[in-house]
Amino acid sequence: MNIIEKDLVIVGAGPAGLAAALYGARNRYSTVALDKFAPGGQINLTDKIENYPGIDSISGADMAMNLYMQAQKFGAEIAMGVEVTELNKLPNDKIEVKTNNETYHAKVVILTPGSSYRNLGVPGEDKFRNAGSGVSYCGPCDAPFFQDKEVIAIGGGNVAVEDALHLAKYCKKVTLIHRRDEFRAEPILVEELLEEAKKGIINIKYNTVVTSINGTDRVQSATLQNVQTKETEEHPCDGVFIFVGAVPNTSFLKGVIDLDESGFIKCNAADLSTSMPGVYVAGDCRVGATMQLATAIGDGVAATIYMKQYIQHHAAKWQ
Repeated sequence: MNIIEKDLVIVGAGPAGLAAALYGARNRYSTVALDKFAPGGQINLTDKIENYPGIDSISGADMAMNLYMQAQKFGAEIAMGVEVTELNKLPNDKIEVKTNNETYHAKVVILTPGSSYRNLGVPGEDKFRNAGSGVSYCGPCDAPFFQDKEVIAIGGGNVAVEDALHLAKYCKKVTLIHRRDEFRAEPILVEELLEEAKKGIINIKYNTVVTSINGTDRVQSATLQNVQTKETEEHPCDGVFIFVGAVPNTSFLKGVIDLDESGFIKCNAADLSTSMPGVYVAGDCRVGATMQLATAIGDGVAATIYMKQYIQHHAAKWQ
């Protein structure tokens, strides 16, 4: 079996992984980032980024390409079409990373597999899946693009309520769709939501689901159904924000790395280390992640800085 030796193996080449690859390579560690798909992760689906400090406006695809090219410039290897299937601790304290193609032995691993937005799975969702066409999964990211527009927000948890409140700062009208008759969000958030609803910008529809998202070139309406009466209506809107949760891409780590009940990677908040020595985590897949581009990149940088001490401590053992 062919084994490739590396100082640093990064699992995932989204923003966190590419930032880690850049810092790892610039510190002269032999570095490879492995990804099942194309570099950039979720930001490739983002029409326009305007909330990254220091950059006025850039498309998600361009941002991904910039991160990719910069990491490569300093010598990081970015391997695409590679799926990590297994992680093991070796007797010499290195970490074995098995993939569908190769096996790597690394001094340090940084986990950045990211997470995927949970979809509604209704007609029209895929067709309009970016803020430029009208479907978004991130209020703080895309609310400014809907200034003085009418939008639908979907969900009943903390993120849904918080982002609906955020949307109300920009939009002319926000209709919050919830399939139950009460919210799962924290009571203090619900109280704030109900107070804002009294002002008329936010409208709440309980016991309701979205069955389709409609339009030609972009979103023009959504079909709503009352789950009790089964009555339907077509609700005109300029956008649909879907806040029904995220699924971390961590199934390959079950039983190996400590995860929370939702599959997010548990870590020491002080240095982003995980339950396996020599393994760090960064980005949207970790417990406490804010699901923002800037913080994902910050995580990737931080994990690469924190790992230095671990490498220095074990250097003699690996000689």
